Amino acid sequence: MSKDSPRTVPVLVPTPVDRPFSYAVPEGAEVRPGSIVRVPIGPREVAAVVWDGAGENVDARRLRPISEVFDCPPLGEAARRFVDWVAAYTMTSPGMVARMFLRAPAAFEPEPPQPGLRYSGGEPERVTAARSRVLELARNGMAWTRSGLAHAAGVSLSVVDGLVAQDVFETVLLPPQPVVAKPDPDYAQPELTVDQEEAAGSLRERVRESAFSVTMIDGVTGSGKTETYFEAIGEAIRAGKQVLILMPEIALTQAFLERFHDRFGAKPAEWHSDVTPRMRERVWRQVAQGNVQVVAGARSSLFLPFDNLGLIVVDEEHDTAYKQEDRVFYNARDMAVVRGNIGQFPVILASATPSVETRVNAETGRYHSVALPTRYAEAVLPELKAIDMRRHPPARGGFLSPVLIQALRGALERGEQSLLFLNRRGYAPLTLCRVCGHRFQCPDCSSWLVEHRFRGQLVCHHCGHHEARPEACPECGTFDHLVACGPGIERIAEEAMEHFSDARIIVLSSDLVGGVKRLRLEFEAIAKGEADIVIGTQLVAKGHNFPGITVVGVVDADIGLANGDPRAAERTFQLLSQVTGRAGRAGGRSQGLIQTYQPDHPVMQALISGDAESFYQREIAERQRAAMPPFGRLAAIVVSAATRGEAEAHARALRRAAAPSDQISVLGPAEAPLALIAGRYRFRLLVHGTRRAGMQDYLRIMLEAAPRPRGSVRVQVDIDPQSFL
Repeated sequence: MSKDSPRTVPVLVPTPVDRPFSYAVPEGAEVRPGSIVRVPIGPREVAAVVWDGAGENVDARRLRPISEVFDCPPLGEAARRFVDWVAAYTMTSPGMVARMFLRAPAAFEPEPPQPGLRYSGGEPERVTAARSRVLELARNGMAWTRSGLAHAAGVSLSVVDGLVAQDVFETVLLPPQPVVAKPDPDYAQPELTVDQEEAAGSLRERVRESAFSVTMIDGVTGSGKTETYFEAIGEAIRAGKQVLILMPEIALTQAFLERFHDRFGAKPAEWHSDVTPRMRERVWRQVAQGNVQVVAGARSSLFLPFDNLGLIVVDEEHDTAYKQEDRVFYNARDMAVVRGNIGQFPVILASATPSVETRVNAETGRYHSVALPTRYAEAVLPELKAIDMRRHPPARGGFLSPVLIQALRGALERGEQSLLFLNRRGYAPLTLCRVCGHRFQCPDCSSWLVEHRFRGQLVCHHCGHHEARPEACPECGTFDHLVACGPGIERIAEEAMEHFSDARIIVLSSDLVGGVKRLRLEFEAIAKGEADIVIGTQLVAKGHNFPGITVVGVVDADIGLANGDPRAAERTFQLLSQVTGRAGRAGGRSQGLIQTYQPDHPVMQALISGDAESFYQREIAERQRAAMPPFGRLAAIVVSAATRGEAEAHARALRRAAAPSDQISVLGPAEAPLALIAGRYRFRLLVHGTRRAGMQDYLRIMLEAAPRPRGSVRVQVDIDPQSFL
């Protein structure tokens, strides 16, 4: 490089590109790997990250300079290695993975100072009791915010404003307030059971080792897994480390935040889609600076720029909500383990129903394991019974067995709460005309429209299309002959109201009007005993503590078994175990009643007997026999296009490009079960390989050998797929 040539650096831009681009460093600017910068790309400018290595040789006439170097902590080496690893594993461009670290652009500039007040030494013309309290606090020379001083003195803002008007205070600038207070690991020491203390001791030791490890907490519902891993968090806080707690559901966070506050005297910072943009920016900045020590968040919080991350806890690690299936396809649980390995710190996976993959890793010694086999305070697990719907069918037009109705009535008479579970939103999954047979289908998807009677809408749960429920059939014009087929939770609520007209009934679903805020209020009402019967979808199965619930009824236990998903049995077992585990958490007798047409199915037998171990061993043996994960590897290739012909033609071209292999087989292409989503036709290929097969290398060669997608054709690769629709 000549003396006149500018210094160049590689910059990773947040676009679907496979490598960094070279940019010139402006004279006098200081950049290093990880620096966050603003660069021109095409006609626009974007935030990007200076990457490792040397910049490629670019003609000086084509070289463009970095526009701005942000006054922001750089992305650390571990985070950059994590980006490269995730990109290589998921077969996504590194730029799109880096983009997930750059989702709060306003945070790249320092937070502005805020105005404050400091006692100037003057005295007001008239001293009142309220003014005396303010002055007593202010005379120590500390600077206060206006609202903080008023709150601390127990006065209104007008009292402080009156003193400001009389020049009793001078205006000063204060550093930005922390988004959350520092947690205190010794704030409230819990009383742990013998089992909890033994498990907590093991977790604390892993944290003290400051090395990579993965520990599975396998504890029955209500056993105190949260209190146990809180002890590991406390140990990390003492060591000055940052902690990330991953949670599968936004609605879970409020009760969790309160439990965290009770233990550590402060709440963790939140990171999920319901956090306001301004708060997300502040959290991002303060995480990067190391001022936020604990974050509780959804899967995207894994891509926060932690300054000194020392522990990740994945709560409800089995939950499918950890799988992202948009742009970058990744499983946050698995990527949390990768981030722990790169950063050399421990990872904790907690669940009452661990995934088969986690169980196998624990049994083979790759992961440590701690067990909590009993409920806290000697509370007993619910007594589980199967209701054979062939012998105890519901009344005509109903969906609740007389056996379940009698159990609900008994709980009401005793003043106890009940929970009815059905994993189906809305009123009915299908609406049809009894005269001509017309079925209401989404115009853009190969799925039926779901009736939501509370809203008077027919809704597609895949693309969001919705329309008003008509009074007459649009096909034959007949009035009053539209019939709802099958139940959703709104229909179960209607049936419950018919049987128990005086009961206080709450319906919980992710599509409630009012969103997350409404859900949190409903959860609080249930916990306070302000509901008699709760009716909900899988939302109610995720870690909630409803102490008053003594009866849980599963309306349709067979619903999850009726598909071709190789994980169907595992997911049904996990979901039903979790939802029946909501009963009896405060102690005393409780029961779970499971309505099924297949009482002899191995999943139902394992649930009723309480023999989770035999279920896992059977499921593990079947996976091993079929070389399915974790004993084999899967990848899905989804080809979509604006026309069916385009999608099928490209899918077949991909299949022809697949090279013969002793370790990898390619199945398909076949039309996807959901063949049309949002106006795009879909074909799927499933790639199955041995555990040691080089899946990504094989797929790269296959994709390079195939024709490039043209026109409307898109190709998505999903390593370790969770959905087969």
